[in-house]
Amino acid sequence: MKINKKIGNVASIIHASIIFIFLYLPIIVVVAFSFNKSKINIVFTGFTFEWYGKILKNTRLIDALENTVIVAIVSTLLAVIIGTLAAVGMNKYRFKGKKVVDALLYIPVVIPEIIFGIALLALFSTAKLKLGLGSLIVAHTTFCIPFVVFTVRARLVGIDPHIEEAAMDLGAKRIRTFFEVLLPSIMPGVVSGALLSMTISMDDVIISFFTTGPQSTTLPIQIYSMVKSGISPDVNALSTIILIVTIVVVILSQSRMLRNIKKK
Repeated sequence: MKINKKIGNVASIIHASIIFIFLYLPIIVVVAFSFNKSKINIVFTGFTFEWYGKILKNTRLIDALENTVIVAIVSTLLAVIIGTLAAVGMNKYRFKGKKVVDALLYIPVVIPEIIFGIALLALFSTAKLKLGLGSLIVAHTTFCIPFVVFTVRARLVGIDPHIEEAAMDLGAKRIRTFFEVLLPSIMPGVVSGALLSMTISMDDVIISFFTTGPQSTTLPIQIYSMVKSGISPDVNALSTIILIVTIVVVILSQSRMLRNIKKK
């Protein structure tokens, strides 16, 4: 029995190691080749920092990154506002057609992105909306709203509805009750939905491909267009910087969460 248990533990460790290698090896390769002297990402010929200095000279890459950040921030804010209000309203009230609305929320998540992108393109063409940052923001907001609704509603399930009633019995109006009682209680779900929406927005290629204009190229589309001719090492350098910023944000958020838990 002990031998079988040891074999099982070793097999589990090997299995987990293979999974982590499969997930993180491509990221390690990108980071490593951002320091490569050669412009060709095939053989590592030497160590250098020059590509980090050349990032600012690549105006197409910087403009694409700027468009990506603008679209991600604005669409996330809109999705959080609309999604949070929708989640609270659907959790609190009962109305005809609620099941239909619930089912419709899953459509942007379930259907293939290419179909969703074509549908949005057809809608923008019918409405004669010029493709650009505006159309991108509308498209990303529409796609991100269901994710915010799902995370906020999951948080609302564990909240006692009588807390709001008690606050209103003590004289608080509905708006004050929402901002001072309900919103702090569902804030973890709101933050989770916001982070998920921003990640999806910054990473999206297919929907952005159908709803962007010539002057509003996002970073994923710009990198995708460079694949045919070869990705330069400054793209790897920019990816490494984004990776480092993401890791720092995660570490800071986790440490703050742990401090709040210890205070409680």
